[in-house]
Amino acid sequence: QLQLVESGGGLVQPGGSLRLSCAASGFTLDYYAMKWFRQAPGKEREGVSCIVSSDGSTYYADSVKGRFTISRDNAKNTVYLQMNSLKPDDTAVYYCAASSYGYYCSESPGSYDYWGQGTQVTVSS
Repeated sequence: QLQLVESGGGLVQPGGSLRLSCAASGFTLDYYAMKWFRQAPGKEREGVSCIVSSDGSTYYADSVKGRFTISRDNAKNTVYLQMNSLKPDDTAVYYCAASSYGYYCSESPGSYDYWGQGTQVTVSS
């Protein structure tokens, strides 16, 4: 069965950190572009960060630049999102997604072949 499973979400105070993990099973992430999306209540799903398969180039939304870091460990078939200096506006369900167009990070959620179930991140004091 092909699937992505996220973990690492939770409740954290403003200024805190979390590391999200996205583990793949049934397929190898090596050749996929991997992207993290998030969706807050009442808002559209938005792209947060992406990493391509070809040269490991990374991309970030302006709202998270300098605070979030995406990385991949192909040996563990896992992608990570390190989130530092968290703000209440970061509160959302975070999803990881895989695109078989491994060299390109598409803006469109429809371009991604596999999705995880999501993990809740809540930033609150």
